[in-house]
Amino acid sequence: MLVLAGMPQNTQKLPKSRAVEIVAFPGVQLLDVAGPLQVFASANEWAAKGNQPKPYGIRVVATGSPLTTTAGLGLTAQPLPGDKTPVDTLIAAGGSGVHGAAHDRRLVRWLARRARQARRVASICSGAFLLGAAGLLDGRRAVTHWMECADLARRFPAARIETDPIFVQDGALWTSAGVTAGIDLALALVEEDVGHAIAIAVARDLVVFLKRPGGQAQFSTTLSLQYRDGNFDALHSWMAGHLAQNLAVSVLAARVAMSERSFMRHYRASTGQTPARAVEAMRVEAARQLLVSTRAPIKRIAERCGFGSEETLRRSFWRQIATTPHEYRARFAAMPRRKTQAA
Repeated sequence: MLVLAGMPQNTQKLPKSRAVEIVAFPGVQLLDVAGPLQVFASANEWAAKGNQPKPYGIRVVATGSPLTTTAGLGLTAQPLPGDKTPVDTLIAAGGSGVHGAAHDRRLVRWLARRARQARRVASICSGAFLLGAAGLLDGRRAVTHWMECADLARRFPAARIETDPIFVQDGALWTSAGVTAGIDLALALVEEDVGHAIAIAVARDLVVFLKRPGGQAQFSTTLSLQYRDGNFDALHSWMAGHLAQNLAVSVLAARVAMSERSFMRHYRASTGQTPARAVEAMRVEAARQLLVSTRAPIKRIAERCGFGSEETLRRSFWRQIATTPHEYRARFAAMPRRKTQAA
């Protein structure tokens, strides 16, 4: 039998087609729709190459069609399906029009009812606001674009909003961070449904990571610190390049020509945290990157990132991200390449 180049091997038997509905609205973010849509479409293509049935039936639905995306591109959508139409996965896209959509009573009522029929529900970026309006975030962990997290938490206080992850799964509820994180979420859904082989084939086809290095963090610690007001940008850049050195408060204060007391006061006012906590966060982030991108021993990584010992690194990891370096590497490190045999 002829095997196509790049075809995933040992593909498991795929289930019957799962109905995926992506909910759009005027002012939807184009990539919030197109990104997940293409992931599921590519999974269908790879299944066909293995002579298996397509695992997904995909439709974009909306209260009206055509509609205009934030990019100005027109989008044709199908009408909102009725209760008798089967659905497996319901996904709410995001975009600047989401707040108007969240006030569309017809759409919100339909979404709440449709969610009860679906096996799982998801949102892309600010689509979480649409799920919140339908009461689907209450008591659940969720995430959205980092710039929207505070507003999401304010509007839906019964939800537990996280600010760091690329996506969050809480049972049958999946929510993702900004824009391209929707691709990460869709790949995770594909992996859960049809296995690693097709998911990794889709990721390679789209030239994206199946599991994004860095442990799914939305943005770097240095960037998040610089986002505040910029008073210590130069210091943060220097810290990031000298993590293995002594970064005690006395050293940092001298670097910016301040007394320790003045530095502590101004730094906390500027960044919302202590210098020690910022140093620890930057060191943990650097260690996370080394854990997934190298095979260096954890003890060596601890030294390179300024922790001094593996135990100190382990305690900081647990405090920052509630896991251990070993568990983190096992989950997020790239899978080793397998040797291929000639056909």
